[in-house]
Amino acid sequence: MSASSNSLFRVLRELSGEEFRSGEAIANRLSISRASVHNAVRQAQGLGVEVYSVRGRGYRLAHPHSWLDAEQVEAEAKDLGYRLHVHDQVDSTNSRLMALGQVGAAHKTVLAAEWQTGGKGRRGRTWLSPLGGGLAFSALWRFNRTASDLSCLSLAVGLGLVRALRQLGLADAQLKWPNDVLHQDRKLAGILIELHGEALGPSMAVIGVGVNVRLPEALRSEIDQPVTDLLEGLGEAVDRNHLLIECLRQLDGVLSHYEEEGFAGLRSEWEANHAFHGREARMIAAQGESWRGRVAGIDEAGALLLDTETGQRRFYSGELSLRGVSA
Repeated sequence: MSASSNSLFRVLRELSGEEFRSGEAIANRLSISRASVHNAVRQAQGLGVEVYSVRGRGYRLAHPHSWLDAEQVEAEAKDLGYRLHVHDQVDSTNSRLMALGQVGAAHKTVLAAEWQTGGKGRRGRTWLSPLGGGLAFSALWRFNRTASDLSCLSLAVGLGLVRALRQLGLADAQLKWPNDVLHQDRKLAGILIELHGEALGPSMAVIGVGVNVRLPEALRSEIDQPVTDLLEGLGEAVDRNHLLIECLRQLDGVLSHYEEEGFAGLRSEWEANHAFHGREARMIAAQGESWRGRVAGIDEAGALLLDTETGQRRFYSGELSLRGVSA
């Protein structure tokens, strides 16, 4: 991490959402120059953090931020068998954890970051999230299964996230095949899974999760689909440390079940939480071809079942996009 990035996060953790703090006081506390404080604040504003700057009073965050606290999360994560690493900045939590996994990182290693310079989404997209406005983490899970046995893994992970969000009070969180979490038909969270292993197993999965916590309007306009955040859904700010702990707890449950029994025992719960179940929808391929029909569910391999005018079709995740249609 560069010196400027290091100063950025140190300064941000000194700012308050309740009171102004002078640049001189922050500089003295951190043993840096006032110019370094000023530059860090400008850098933070450029990354989407709203900071009020008033001459003679200093700086204040426009909204309270719950910066990731490794010590707060680590105790509970350790009880669940996780090994937690928290970074201020990485290129991508998935890329970093995959590299660690290939040189022997332990099962249930978790890497969370305040800021991703190259966060990855499905189908080659970039995951956009402002500094402090989302939760981004990846978990490494080693399965005694082949890669083909993991075709439903993103569905199981999505179910774990929905369980976590409901524990936090978002009772109407729903799933969208194959790897999104929605609230009121707008994207709230996404999943990206990358696999590595031998054809006959075992397999290593790096499970990337991104949850929108507080998205500024300026960023929403850059995203090519309807989105929402937890602030809007719950009507109050969410502590991201609490959110991370609950996600890890629920993922531990569904992934342990998946390892032992596969997806079959989770399938009915997944379908019951699918936002498109029983609805008219359109499946669109990357090349532009599309199919319209009623969503009938998913099969044992996680394929989406769509009842069309010419019969039932099965769609496997890949270069496909599921969209709702008007009646």
